[in-house]
Amino acid sequence: MNIYQQARAAAGLTQERAAEALAISVESLRLYETDRRIPPNCIVSRMSDLYNTQYLIIQHVRQADDLARSLLPDPQLRPLEQTSIRMYRLVRDFVQNHRTDDLIDIAEDGIIDESERPKFYAIMKELEEITAAFYELRMNGGKEE
Repeated sequence: MNIYQQARAAAGLTQERAAEALAISVESLRLYETDRRIPPNCIVSRMSDLYNTQYLIIQHVRQADDLARSLLPDPQLRPLEQTSIRMYRLVRDFVQNHRTDDLIDIAEDGIIDESERPKFYAIMKELEEITAAFYELRMNGGKEE
C-alpha cells in the first residue's frame, strides 16, 4: 500500500468517492495508488485536504525529490501531547545550552574554521531535530478531531 492509498484508506474513503471529490478519474487515482504515476502537487494538496493529513504532503515531496529528501526531515506521527512536550524540550535545551550564543560566536567572523566545525555541526543537528518537531506539531495541528 503506497502513501496515497494509505491516506485514502485512513480517511475511510473508497477510490470512487475520493476520485469524485478530487475531481479526477478513478483510473488516475488507481495509477497514483499503484505507483504507476506520480500525482501532481495540486492533486496531492487536494488529497491532503480531503483526507485531512498534512503528512501526505511531506511524504509526497520527500518521495518525489532527492533534494527535498535531503532537506526535509522525516517527521514521525506522534500524539499531540508527546509532540508538544518534545518540541518544548528541544527548544528549551537549545536555549539553556546557549546554542544561540555558540552560533553567534561561530558566525561572527563569517567563517567556520576547522576548530568551530564540530560545534557548528552539532548545532545544525539540534536545529534539524527542532525542525522535525515543528513539522510533527504542524501535522498534529492540521488534524480536526
